[in-house]
Amino acid sequence: MWKTMALHFAGLAVAAALAQEQSPKSSTYKVAKLREAPVIDAKWDKAPWKDVKPLDVAQFMGRKPEHLPLTQAKVAYDDEAVYVIFKVEDRYVRAVAESNQSSVCLDSCVEFFFAPGNDVTAGYFNLEMNCGGTMLLNFQKVPRKDARPLPEKALNEVKVAHSLPKIVEPEITEPTVWTVEYRLPLAILGEHCPVTKPAPGVVWRANFYKCADKTSHPHWLTWSFIDRPRPDFHVPKDFGVLEFE
Repeated sequence: MWKTMALHFAGLAVAAALAQEQSPKSSTYKVAKLREAPVIDAKWDKAPWKDVKPLDVAQFMGRKPEHLPLTQAKVAYDDEAVYVIFKVEDRYVRAVAESNQSSVCLDSCVEFFFAPGNDVTAGYFNLEMNCGGTMLLNFQKVPRKDARPLPEKALNEVKVAHSLPKIVEPEITEPTVWTVEYRLPLAILGEHCPVTKPAPGVVWRANFYKCADKTSHPHWLTWSFIDRPRPDFHVPKDFGVLEFE
């Protein structure tokens, strides 16, 4: 009896420790409106970003990865665009994708998935960018089944800056901090689905990710918690909330 009870309490202790290690974080982020658009240069602490609170991309699905880079993002907007900047305190960094709309998720990569409104069933965009600034940008209504790549003309409208070279090969194995920043024009989104224009009180649904599928230390991290036993970023029902101020 005592042995059974001891095993029971030991099991509860392990479960509690795991729950404490990976408890869902707040999945709401307030998006500030900018008075002046930032220079797109991948500098994390410049004005106006220095006054914008970051979000943490720190959740994971399934087993905790061996390498868990500190990943943060900031989001802001004006009347014409949404601005995003990521900072990653990383290691085992690699980027070999040479062209947009290639599989950048295999590299050291940060991702912004978003529905430009409060209804995820209307579809969502996935903007994935490796540490060298190469991107993939699709729209889809059915996760993983009807991805529609945006044309190169639209991608050229996304202004991008990155702190590392376009190609990082061989892999950087020492601790490395890298940033990517971009300006995403609202105009290129409306051709694919209805867009609720950012304004005070408007809500979008979104999630932010960090991955590195084909590096020596792969990992799949999220901002808004996704309750899946295996990594899967295409879960719009678990998108968090962006509240525009």
